[in-house]
Amino acid sequence: MLLRDIAHTRTGDKGNRSTLSVIAYDKKDFALLEKTLTPERVQQHYAGIVHGQVERYSLPQLGALNFVMHQALGGGVTRSLALDAHGKCLSAKLLSLVIE
Repeated sequence: MLLRDIAHTRTGDKGNRSTLSVIAYDKKDFALLEKTLTPERVQQHYAGIVHGQVERYSLPQLGALNFVMHQALGGGVTRSLALDAHGKCLSAKLLSLVIE
């Protein structure tokens, strides 16, 4: 199954960091998200895009994980040459992740 089958995302960006929250549609799926979406797996999923550390914060009361991805926006939104590799595009890419 794809991540989009059990969760949705919200994003933001500031400077050269992107923040991405993954929220389970049903809190019973939160444990699977927490097990599957490690900082290492998210870093690997964004290979070539995120060049810095990926930090993960767990929000079990919300059924959500929040990721802070450093050096992810080509120097920052206003400096990047990418058409739109920010916010919503990054979250759409994560939703295509295969969950086993």
